[in-house]
Amino acid sequence: MRQENDLGKDPIGRLVLRVAVPSMLAQFVNVLYSIVDRMYIGNIAGVGELALAGVGICGPVITMIGSVASLVGIGGAPLMSIRLGEGKKEEARAILANAFLMLCTLSLVLTGILYAIRRPMLLFFGASADTIPYAETYFSCYVAGTIFALLSTGMSQFIICQGYAKIAMFSVVLGAVLNILLDPVFIFVLRMGVAGAAIATVLSQLASCCFVLRFLFGPWPPVSISFGGYRWRIIRRILVIGFTPFAIIAVDNIMIIAMNMVLQHYGGPDRGDLLVTCATIAQSFMLVVTMPLGGITGGTQSILSFNYGARHVRRVRAGQRRIFGLCLAFTAVMTLAAWLGGHGFVRLFTDDPEVARQARWAIRVCTLSLLPLGLQYEIVDGFTAIGQVRYSLTLSFWRKFVYFVALFACPAIWGAEAAFFAEPVSDLLGPVVSILVYLLAMNRILKKRLQTPDPAPAETT
Repeated sequence: MRQENDLGKDPIGRLVLRVAVPSMLAQFVNVLYSIVDRMYIGNIAGVGELALAGVGICGPVITMIGSVASLVGIGGAPLMSIRLGEGKKEEARAILANAFLMLCTLSLVLTGILYAIRRPMLLFFGASADTIPYAETYFSCYVAGTIFALLSTGMSQFIICQGYAKIAMFSVVLGAVLNILLDPVFIFVLRMGVAGAAIATVLSQLASCCFVLRFLFGPWPPVSISFGGYRWRIIRRILVIGFTPFAIIAVDNIMIIAMNMVLQHYGGPDRGDLLVTCATIAQSFMLVVTMPLGGITGGTQSILSFNYGARHVRRVRAGQRRIFGLCLAFTAVMTLAAWLGGHGFVRLFTDDPEVARQARWAIRVCTLSLLPLGLQYEIVDGFTAIGQVRYSLTLSFWRKFVYFVALFACPAIWGAEAAFFAEPVSDLLGPVVSILVYLLAMNRILKKRLQTPDPAPAETT
C-alpha cells in the first residue's frame, strides 16, 4: 500500500491539510458515538431526561477511560515519529511493540477495577437516586468493551504517525456508522433502553479495533506490530510523553464531574437534575468542538515530530503557522454554529421547553472564548510533539486551575447557573499565559535542536 504522506518532503501546506483534515473529520465522526447515544436516550418515552442525565454522569468517566489510550497512543506516536525522522526504524518498531503491550495490559486492569467500584463511583460523581439506575446500567455494559475502545483509539495514532491519516480516519468512521445504525435497533426495536445504547457502542468499537489491528499487523505500514523487545526505558519514555495528553483529558473530565456535583449542590432537589441535563447537552456540543480541534492538533503532531527528529526546523515552524490558522478558522466556525444553530442542536436531545431554553443559554456561555482555546490546543500539542512535556503539562494545568477556581467561586457568589461561566474564563486566561510562554520558549528550543549533532541512523535498540 502506497504511503499517503511523506512527512519529511511533501510541501508543508498541503501536508498539514492532508493530515489535519482526515484527523479532524475522524474525531468529528468519533464524537457521534456519544452524541448519537445521548440523542436517542434523550428521546426514550417517559424517562428521556432522567436517562440522559444518568448517561451524562457516565460521560466523563468513559472519556477518562479513553484518556489511557492517549497516554499510550499520543505518548508513543510522536516518539515513534521522531525515531523514524532520525532513521532509527528498529527503535520505532520497539516503541510500537511496547505500546501494544501497554494498551492490552491497562485495558484488562481498568475493566476489573471499574466494574468493581462502578456504583459508588457514579454516586460520588453526581448521580442522584433517580438517575443512578440509568447510569449504572449504561456503564456496566460499556466497561465490558474497554479493551476494544483503548486499542482502536490508541493504536490508530501509530497509523497516523506513519503517514496513513485516511486509513486511521476510516477506522473511526467504520465504528461511528455502525453505532448510528445499531443504536435505534438496540434501544427501540429490542427495547433495551440505555443498555442497548451501550451495547451498540461496544460492538462498534469492536469493529474499529479489528480494522486497526488488521492494518498494523499486516504488511502495509513501514513498521508493523511485533512481539518482543520490551524495555522499561521505552515504556517509561512513552509514559512521560503521554502524560500531558492523558492528564489533559483526565482533568477535563474531572472538570465535568465537578461541574455536575456543583450543579447538584447549588441547584438542590428542585433544579439539580435539570441543570445536569442541560450541562450534558452543553458538554455534548463542546465535544463537537474539542474533539475535532484535538484531531487537528493531535493528528498533525506526526508532522512536527518527524521534522523535529530530522532537524528540519523550518518545516516545524511553517507547519505550526498553518496549524494555528486551521485552529482559528475551525473555532470561529463553531462559535457561529453555537450562537446561530444552538437551538437546533438542543432539540436533538429534548422536547422539554425549560430544558431546551436553559441548555441553549449554557451552550452560548460555554463557547464565548473558543478562539483563544484553539491556540491553546496547538501550543500544548505542539510542545508535546517535540517532547517538551515540561511546557505542555504546565500550561495545560494552568488552564485547569483557572477553571476550578471559577467553577467553585462563581456559583457561590451568583448562584448555580454561574457555574457555566467557568469554561469561558479558563478558555481566555489559560491561552493568554500559553501564548506568552510559546513566544518566549519555542524559538529557543528549535535553535537548540539545530545545534545538536545529527544522529547516525540506527537499526538496533
